[in-house]
Amino acid sequence: MIVTFRSKAHADIILFGDIAVKLLKLMGHSGTVPSALLAGEVPAALEHLKKAIAVNKAIVPEVSNRAQNDDPSEHTVNLAHRALPLIELLAAATTAKCDVMWD
Repeated sequence: MIVTFRSKAHADIILFGDIAVKLLKLMGHSGTVPSALLAGEVPAALEHLKKAIAVNKAIVPEVSNRAQNDDPSEHTVNLAHRALPLIELLAAATTAKCDVMWD
């Protein structure tokens, strides 16, 4: 499943369904797709997501100094990097006082 986040204040963001649902839950939402946040709910969702990402970064340290012969297919993208486009969309929606929808 693919989830597309939309707001009048930002370009659409497309995420894989499992990651999108995880980020929605970190925002304090139920994770339901499709759904929406009203403009007044967006700032709180953004703060919830930022705090959850900060906690996740503290719990799951980045793996560094990998051996050069590691299999590239085993490398993963951490949650903070995956959340960055959504954080930018939520920040733009907060500034513009716009709703955020996803389907």
